[in-house]
Amino acid sequence: MIIAQDIHKSYGDLEVLKGVSLEVSKGEIISIVGASGAGKSTLLHIIGTLDKADSGKIEVNRIEVQKLSEKKLAEFRNLHIGFVFQFHHLLPEFTALENICIPAFIRGLRKKDAVSKAQELMAFMNLSDRTHHKPAELSGGEQQRVAVARALINAPDVILADEPSGNLDSASAVELHNLFFRLRDTYSQTYVIVTHNSELANMADRKLTIKDGMIEK
Repeated sequence: MIIAQDIHKSYGDLEVLKGVSLEVSKGEIISIVGASGAGKSTLLHIIGTLDKADSGKIEVNRIEVQKLSEKKLAEFRNLHIGFVFQFHHLLPEFTALENICIPAFIRGLRKKDAVSKAQELMAFMNLSDRTHHKPAELSGGEQQRVAVARALINAPDVILADEPSGNLDSASAVELHNLFFRLRDTYSQTYVIVTHNSELANMADRKLTIKDGMIEK
């Protein structure tokens, strides 16, 4: 599902990634760990097309993403990649249901179909009684589950998560970690998770460690 070959990335004189290569199979959950500044998030953003490598190749679902135009890249990202960040980034003026539907509306899905899919996801995540609540009326764990549902609304091939439980208490974090695996088993998506949480990292099918801009063997 994901192939990264010899990825290099520098910011000025700082070389962050020094030839990273990895492959991730369809339906696999991998975790990426390492010290702060090791290049974990940079690699995730490059895989997700939010940033561009200086050199190297990225393929997602057999599409070489660096060859896409900006317009095609935005369409590809909307349809094939879901993002979950440490902070939920929900829009405060919209309800939970409306926040989840936004990527589907951008895709051009009819409102009826988007709402139906969002309600299905909310039921799966035990959020049905929070449909019309705005983010400020939700707990931290509920906000993050809404963010996960939003990432899933377009049925993307790949979910990229950057410290997804970093702002959650321990009970909510465990709940979120278990949710990722239930979602994978239900929807057969591929997950790449950057985390400092050792429990989540060790639950993954594979754990990769980045040190000094390289994946440790």
